[in-house]
Amino acid sequence: MAVMAEHTSQMSVDEFETIASAAPETVTLEFIDGRIGVKKVTDGDHDTIVSWLTKRCIQARPDLDVYHGRGLRVAAYRQGRAKPDAVLAPEAHFAAHGEWADPEGSLMVVEVTSYDSDTDRRDRCEKPMAYGQCGIPLYLLIDRDACTVTVHSGPDRQIGGYRNARTAKFGEKVLLPEPMGIELDTEVLKNYVR
Repeated sequence: MAVMAEHTSQMSVDEFETIASAAPETVTLEFIDGRIGVKKVTDGDHDTIVSWLTKRCIQARPDLDVYHGRGLRVAAYRQGRAKPDAVLAPEAHFAAHGEWADPEGSLMVVEVTSYDSDTDRRDRCEKPMAYGQCGIPLYLLIDRDACTVTVHSGPDRQIGGYRNARTAKFGEKVLLPEPMGIELDTEVLKNYVR
């Protein structure tokens, strides 16, 4: 039986929120798995992908709102803080919430990979674990490095992550299962990679 090393947090959530509130607009700070992470400002292709997805989702589901950079309390016992590239939730769902909202009621979170050294750990490992543990039904990862779209579904609140992950190459059609119920034609995404 393997013994897991005890993981200690870099700081408390309150300390992180104080630091994050004073961060310059050139970066976004997140606190996942007890560690502070820095996301640099996105590039135009990244923003275009998020805009493209927003339009498709709102056209298919006008009953939803798409929140960009919405702070969510994530991970075990809500001791983490993440700012996904997009969160889809029922209309006005986050009204009257502060900077860091409970993710309950979110239908899907979206991350578009950035060209930085933390992308693998952050977007492909830590975030699916945190979002699944929160019970967010879907996690959509648009991976510009691999030119793929991965739909994570079946969140596992006990151990984190998702029970299902379906990956498609840019150019293929991708089904976002319920609660979204949308099909995306990802051909256009080929235009927004290096």
